[in-house]
Amino acid sequence: MNRRRAARNEICLAQKSKDPGEPKRLNRAVGLNDALKGVLDSALKKRGFATRDLITHWATMAPKPYDQVAVPAELKWPRGAGHEGATLYLRCKPGHALGLAHEGARVAAAVNRYFGYFLVREVRLSAEPFTEGSAAKPKDRPRSPEASRQAGAAVAEVGDPGLRTALKALGEQVLARRAR
Repeated sequence: MNRRRAARNEICLAQKSKDPGEPKRLNRAVGLNDALKGVLDSALKKRGFATRDLITHWATMAPKPYDQVAVPAELKWPRGAGHEGATLYLRCKPGHALGLAHEGARVAAAVNRYFGYFLVREVRLSAEPFTEGSAAKPKDRPRSPEASRQAGAAVAEVGDPGLRTALKALGEQVLARRAR
């Protein structure tokens, strides 16, 4: 009887804890690419991209003008087809959808040529809208004459006129934000 209890206690002690604990620390500076690698890769895998190459090198592999007016949205494989013959869904700027629909075979050939194997069987248009930039540019705040004077005095010794103008504009924006 005591042996059973002892054996049961040993089994309980030998089991791993399910708590993940603290994340592994690298104790060194890590580049942004390495820091976001796990997050981006899992998000891209949900869209069918095994690697980031199709998105990051799109401008290199896509034929002109589709490198500027279209972006990859998703990559879908038919069931049981393995890794060859995927359908590439592209988002494109308004007004270019018809041309992209007719030139789909050319785009697929360019992508396959870049990777060196038969990856994309056909190209289709995605229903998602095309967005050029995800972050909106901040609007300039109105500049006060006092902020302009202070910023001009701070950068008066800068020799390069282009750099002086840029630093003055930056200083005016910072001083305008502090005044609020």
